[in-house]
Amino acid sequence: MSLRVLVVDDQGIVRAGFAAVIDAEEDLTVVGEAADGAEAVRLAGELAPDVVLMDVRMPQLDGIAATRIITGRPDAPRVLVLTTFDLDAYVFDALRAGASGFLLKDVHPGELLNGIRVVAAGESVLAPSATRRLIGHYASRPGTAFPGGSTPRELNSLTGRERDVLGLIAAGLTNTEIAEHLGITVGTVKSHVNALLRKLELRDRVQATILAYDLGLAHPNPPHSPA
Repeated sequence: MSLRVLVVDDQGIVRAGFAAVIDAEEDLTVVGEAADGAEAVRLAGELAPDVVLMDVRMPQLDGIAATRIITGRPDAPRVLVLTTFDLDAYVFDALRAGASGFLLKDVHPGELLNGIRVVAAGESVLAPSATRRLIGHYASRPGTAFPGGSTPRELNSLTGRERDVLGLIAAGLTNTEIAEHLGITVGTVKSHVNALLRKLELRDRVQATILAYDLGLAHPNPPHSPA
């Protein structure tokens, strides 16, 4: 069954371009297009897409506010934010609002398609330059409350290894890199990731990264794997 995608952008030619690329894939189907955040919120409720491809800057209701509304609903679709500039400060707010990640609009079509599939599968995706900016952004600011309601007390439910994995996720390491650093298998890393997300009631690695920095559990420079 095809993944259902809602494309949201205030520029018609951009929407058409993304839609053409997506619809050319056998496993992806564009079920609707929206020109602003308000229309995106409405269509997300009516069309039940699996993934919403969301622009940030739009009239009436911007992509951040729209993302917050959409992801706050039961059985919400995943939201993948597309932005023109990776320096766009609004993207940080979009991630806090519930987006599963973001890519630049000039991304290669193959990366865009892969990003849609990745977030639909429950993972997160961030442009490499965006990951560095996200880490730097949260590493340089004081901790703030996480909107999901997680607290240090809830972190007590994590094992020591799960805390280690949480910190390494926030440092931007992949599952393979975490496995190499800790000397365990990738399958074990995946089990730890799934466990900590479940215990902390987090949706994906993006939320885990934000939480780790908010609570001071992560550091801006990823560790090197042991020789």
